Amino acid sequence: MIYESLEDFAVALPAQRAIAGLDLGTKTIGVAVSDRLMSVATPLETVRRSKYTADAARLEQIFKAREIGGIILGLPFNMDGSEGPRCQSTRAFARNFARQNDLPVAYWDERLSTVAAERALLEADTSRKRRSEVIDHVAASYILQGLLDRLHNMRKT
Repeated sequence: MIYESLEDFAVALPAQRAIAGLDLGTKTIGVAVSDRLMSVATPLETVRRSKYTADAARLEQIFKAREIGGIILGLPFNMDGSEGPRCQSTRAFARNFARQNDLPVAYWDERLSTVAAERALLEADTSRKRRSEVIDHVAASYILQGLLDRLHNMRKT
């Protein structure tokens, strides 16, 4: 099921299960996962996109192996906050994926997540070649960490 509200998403998450963060691009899908306490996001891998069925099958393998309890998808808003074709594509992917499984799915504003990931990799003196290999799943970890921090703050109040 797709949740537009993070509060509803948080309620739907099973206890002691990790969350996956996805950065959907046109050529790749960056994947990050949390720990079971939902406190730390870790970049996992970049899936090379081919066709939807192959992409979804690979994600299902990851989610099953990692015992994922929910998915957060980066929603690529335009800088003015409007939704463009990439947002529509992400929402379509989420609808298709939600039809196949019971995992709760929600969206996270991913504006500047790739910029933040690039900056972190530059600060770590990562080579250009290595940056291109890992940028997508590092961006996914920024998306996921943003959600984890928000969930933590929601629990405090």
